[in-house]
Amino acid sequence: MMSVRIIVVLAVLTGVTGSPNVMIKPEADMSAHPNSVPETVEEAEIFGQQNVSVLVGEEAEEDVMATGELNPNHYPAQRAAKVVQHYLNTRYGSPYRLFGLQRVHSGNAEDVADSGRKYQLEVTVQEIIANTTEKCSAEVLFPRGERQGSAQVQASSCEELLKNDTKAQEEALYQEYKMNQSLVTAQNLPDSYGHIEPNMKPLWHLGIVASSFVMLNESTENTLYNMAQVANVTQLPTENDQLKFDSHILLHEMVSQEIIHWKLLFTWSPPEGVKVLQMEQLPHCHRCEKPPNTN
Repeated sequence: MMSVRIIVVLAVLTGVTGSPNVMIKPEADMSAHPNSVPETVEEAEIFGQQNVSVLVGEEAEEDVMATGELNPNHYPAQRAAKVVQHYLNTRYGSPYRLFGLQRVHSGNAEDVADSGRKYQLEVTVQEIIANTTEKCSAEVLFPRGERQGSAQVQASSCEELLKNDTKAQEEALYQEYKMNQSLVTAQNLPDSYGHIEPNMKPLWHLGIVASSFVMLNESTENTLYNMAQVANVTQLPTENDQLKFDSHILLHEMVSQEIIHWKLLFTWSPPEGVKVLQMEQLPHCHRCEKPPNTN
């Protein structure tokens, strides 16, 4: 076992209006299990203008990941559940539909011989823009050994979250971007004050969906990713009726507290959704400005 400083995020998703609220509690109770979630709020990180409480613990020893029933408030269940959020955004996300993890109700973990580690979860997921929630069942497999790769996810009972009809909004946005005389470009979504102009929110949402492909691909049992900022995004000429974008995004890996820069090339259209064509991790930038509200 290794003594490490562990920083954990629990996201309480409250829609996309207003700026994040920070609630300060006096101190964390570290008398609980070392993998339990402490209660001190240190910072708020923006994810679609929703509230995100970042909970910081003192020095704690991380146990070898247990099998069997998991405490839903401990790190293993929370990290696996976060991957479900990324998965849903890659499958169903759009400029007008985003998913976030609201609560983990239960979790169970088991080692699968020669395959990896499988988590079975009951979670509440929120569709952020329509502000609807649904309790879903999910299974997350983190491959190991020769078969090691990105996490494999299955989710069920989430159909209610897809009932909000966004076709008209998506088609209107698609036609607007396609017919623009000048290609759209934007920087710093959100800015250092957490602000996003209303007409730029669809680009921010597209950035979140595109970044979810990276977060799903990079997630392991030892990571916890959040979207921090779209540093810049530029619309490219349309190809084969697909809107095309070049973007530079910032991800916050909450366990290591690293800000990780990625360059993404992606397309979007209402029938095809978001497709990431290229993803490239950029070298660490020591002189880059920190994203908003990130310590």
